[in-house]
Amino acid sequence: MKKIADYRALLNVDKTADLSALKACYRQIMKECHPDKFVNNEEGLKEAEEKSKMMIEAYHFLVSICPETLEKQLPIYKNTIETSAINDFDWKGSIMTITFLDGSQYEYFGVPRNEYVKFVNADSPGRFAKRHIYPKYSYRNVLKTTEAV
Repeated sequence: MKKIADYRALLNVDKTADLSALKACYRQIMKECHPDKFVNNEEGLKEAEEKSKMMIEAYHFLVSICPETLEKQLPIYKNTIETSAINDFDWKGSIMTITFLDGSQYEYFGVPRNEYVKFVNADSPGRFAKRHIYPKYSYRNVLKTTEAV
């Protein structure tokens, strides 16, 4: 959750920011710190490149957890959690990552360690996740699935 707050602060947006607000803030910041503006200034160029990388990362992250994005991807997400088994999982600093057999991967934010321990020790991690992880924690897709044609 700290990561989300840090990225929002970096782009100077609040929780209610929609995609258009995120895009507007991102574009404004990128206009100010774009590396092309510092062609003859090596020190300024380095700083601009660093800031640009941070802004790009923050923007893409916030877009991936934006309600509009999640709503658009909801049918794919529901299909994954309802039909695909869990292949692998990991937990680092309140972020739980679940990889499914269909190849998709999701991060769940704010998952406490004790909830992760219960998940690991559950008779059926899939059933536990359906009851206690999926409906409770905000998520984002970190690995897109490739559809077979």
